[in-house]
Amino acid sequence: MNAPIKTLNALEPRPLYGIGTVARLTGLKSDTLRVWERRYGLGASYKSPTGRRQYTQSDLDHLQLVSALVKQGIRIGEIAASDRKTLEVLLQQQGHLSPARPVLPAKPRVIFLGADLCQWVDGHQGCISGASALLARMSVEEAGLSLSGDETADILVVHCPSLTLPQINGVKAIAERLTVRRTIVLYQFGNDQWLAELERLGHSAFQYPIEPAQLAFEIGRSQVEKETAEGIGNLSDLMPAKPRVFSDAALRAAAEEKIVLDCECPRHLSELIKSLNEFELYSSACSVDNWKDAAIHASIYAYTCQARHLMEKALQSALEGRTLNVEATP
Repeated sequence: MNAPIKTLNALEPRPLYGIGTVARLTGLKSDTLRVWERRYGLGASYKSPTGRRQYTQSDLDHLQLVSALVKQGIRIGEIAASDRKTLEVLLQQQGHLSPARPVLPAKPRVIFLGADLCQWVDGHQGCISGASALLARMSVEEAGLSLSGDETADILVVHCPSLTLPQINGVKAIAERLTVRRTIVLYQFGNDQWLAELERLGHSAFQYPIEPAQLAFEIGRSQVEKETAEGIGNLSDLMPAKPRVFSDAALRAAAEEKIVLDCECPRHLSELIKSLNEFELYSSACSVDNWKDAAIHASIYAYTCQARHLMEKALQSALEGRTLNVEATP
């Protein structure tokens, strides 16, 4: 299943699981996992600097498939060297896996490029719960020299503090080398010319730092688009993320407004929107243990974002009502 155990290098996988978590999610004992690692190489791909086993998402998915087959009576020695596709076929033959959709859908492989971006991801790991992520704490220029063609990814997320033509060309070269399906560029400074060039190349561009809920949505949308193209899933299941209409200062000001009947609607709506904003940030930092939790979190992100957008529309209507009332007053 795994390459020889190694310590974390230029590409740091996220999330990482300890042996206790893997035991709980696979239904196997920790001692069994240690034996399987020693005898069959079915162990953790990484070790922490202190020597603790660290399982990647791929490690966990593989062990869950192996565990399911062992529970069906297949001997571990017969399947220990099998790859994921073979294990899924065996589960199909056992009648426990639909040929149309794997019981453990593969998460999109996402590379995050940029030291500041990787630090941001470390603090918002909830928003990458739907991905098998790799962190590259280096600049675009460094990545152009360091990332080899052996690495592949579904999505590339790059932080470019200032958009320039050399930066854009560097991102393009890296995306082609990694054969990614989608590239997301996060920038802090950029003019219309370079943004238009990114659009021409088919890349998405968002200002940095991006809202955690929006990043989770963009990753999820890419996966749904892939599954839809393969005849699996429904693109309408995801709703587009909406940018925030009101800043915190604007919400505080709106809370002081009164409308036609001198009611408290602006204040109540402002407080509700602030609560939804805070919940988005809170849920973005939630950790998850498996792909089922990740699916739930993706739904929470989408619905919370939609609820916040609708409440913002309601507050806009309330404030417009106040304006009309003031204009009508002699």
